[in-house]
Amino acid sequence: MNHDDLRISIDKATIASLPTVIYQGNPIIINTVEQATEALNTLRKESLVGFDTETRPTFNKGQRHNVALVQISTADDCYLFRINKIGFLTQLIDFITSADTTKIGLSLKDDFMMLRRMSDFTPESFIDLQTYVRQFGIIDTSLQKIYAIIFGQRISKGQRLTNWEAEPLTTAQQHYAAIDAWACRQIYTHLSQGLFHPEESPYILPPEPTETISQ
Repeated sequence: MNHDDLRISIDKATIASLPTVIYQGNPIIINTVEQATEALNTLRKESLVGFDTETRPTFNKGQRHNVALVQISTADDCYLFRINKIGFLTQLIDFITSADTTKIGLSLKDDFMMLRRMSDFTPESFIDLQTYVRQFGIIDTSLQKIYAIIFGQRISKGQRLTNWEAEPLTTAQQHYAAIDAWACRQIYTHLSQGLFHPEESPYILPPEPTETISQ
């Protein structure tokens, strides 16, 4: 069966029954320009990173917040740039616009739209998982669902609507933010290395009915 013929999707009830992902890496909070410079010097040595952002949620009509956090993850560490404190630094923009490091994210258009409220830029060497996973028959578009299909684990979304401008960020917030960026890198690495076999997935949907034309 060709992957083009597969439709792989997981439902919320099944996700709820899966074990929760436990982040084993190191979230590293970046609170100062000096810390950001050091972190980015390290990140420039990486060929592949995960990328995500967090913004303080709004609950009142007309209210709007800028991006509070940019997360960039290696295999073991996730750097949490608190740009609500240090600003959308030129050094960080340079990394985002550099073609030297491949960056993996999800729904990147939304991240870029929010970041461009602070400074215009042209992102380079980004891969959006929502597009990338289609070649493997995965039709779901959320990070939680894609991760569950591939790894059989559930990413908890319990911290999603918390205050990302809080001082300090809680341990739960740090791990939630780190997991999202780290998971993007994990998914791409697993898929690109041919470790996921779509035809063996337990979440393959039945073929869509073929329309018949009456004579």
